[in-house]
Amino acid sequence: MNAPFHPNVALRDPFSAFLSDEESDNVVRNVAGSLGWPLERVHDGGIRYAVQTLAVSPSPGLLLIDLSESPDPLEDINGLAEVCEPGTIVLACGKINDVRFYRHLIASGIQDYLLKPFTEDQLHEAILQAQAMQNGQRENEGLPEVPHVVTAVVGVRGGVGASTLAVSTAWLLAETRNRQTALLDLDVHFGTDALALDLEPGRGLTDAIENPSRIDGLFLERALVRATSRLGVLSAEAPIHQPLMGDGSSFFQLQDELRNAFACTVIDLPRHMLIAHPALMQSVGVVVVVTELTLAATRDTIRLLSWFKSNAPQARVILVANRVPTGGIEEISRKDFEASIERPLDLAIAYDAKAVADAAKLGKPLAETARAGKTGQLLASLATLVIGEEGAQGKTNRSLLGRIGELKAHLPRKRRA
Repeated sequence: MNAPFHPNVALRDPFSAFLSDEESDNVVRNVAGSLGWPLERVHDGGIRYAVQTLAVSPSPGLLLIDLSESPDPLEDINGLAEVCEPGTIVLACGKINDVRFYRHLIASGIQDYLLKPFTEDQLHEAILQAQAMQNGQRENEGLPEVPHVVTAVVGVRGGVGASTLAVSTAWLLAETRNRQTALLDLDVHFGTDALALDLEPGRGLTDAIENPSRIDGLFLERALVRATSRLGVLSAEAPIHQPLMGDGSSFFQLQDELRNAFACTVIDLPRHMLIAHPALMQSVGVVVVVTELTLAATRDTIRLLSWFKSNAPQARVILVANRVPTGGIEEISRKDFEASIERPLDLAIAYDAKAVADAAKLGKPLAETARAGKTGQLLASLATLVIGEEGAQGKTNRSLLGRIGELKAHLPRKRRA
């Protein structure tokens, strides 16, 4: 069922459903009617009736099967695979609420599973997501794999603009490099990445920290908040009075799941996390160290560069001076700064007050509001440095989970008060 797209699929019936209860039947008929699909393709009967029917008739473009009355759903799925033509999108519904069962279904070629009772919105969303996956498979058939890039953005001091650069870098990788990108904000109490993108942070990250055993592909799919069709954000706004307990295992599991689902991961990494969980850097390939031209930042830059050299020797370090004054008296010159840290800056980004203010007001990344100016050009250069010369010329690897939400991400979002 998950074989490559078949060119004759466009000639088939667009839809068929095989259901076992009246409530689901009504929901499916309403959704099918709204999509202009023939209602006579909604049948009374579950997966076994579907197998019998498809054994003597062509498979539809999209097939919804009910597993509720099946004594052995996985065995019946195997039977369905023998009669279902390649290229058919298969959705399943049922009453079993178990993540292992869900994984078995996905491994068998089912695109998605709906827990009964389901709503019209849930079914419609599942259809859109499945169609987006199928379209993406067709577009990317034969494209080479691109190595996953994990980037950590670390500020040497508070207020240097590390989160601003993390958001802009993630947005640029997604929107100008066409890479499915995840932005992970690990400041669970005071993180601003979701706020900068005009998003509600949700509880996904806090749930992951408190319950690492829950983390899997399905959890990640539901916890991520979509900023665009290619950019997903995982963040939190935990209560200040509520310390989050954990041994750090959740962060490693999150990184693993993100690596499986996205082409790029950008981690907004507060510097105190380096002390609490130094092993977080083991899988990081690029570190963007954000600093400023001050005496205190010079000291802390030296300390952090030394720390990364000892604890993350595999990581390529990009050093960026942010919020560089464009006029007036500097606390320390760029020349003196570079002499003190014994290495040159990779980028120096001047402080663009108007672009920063516009970004905050509009709920957009600085890279977008300053795109036409010098600040935008420097941020674009940072994105190029992150993926490297080889990655900059590579093609995008759009994974299945990374494509989830591509259609619904274009729906308008309301600005928060």
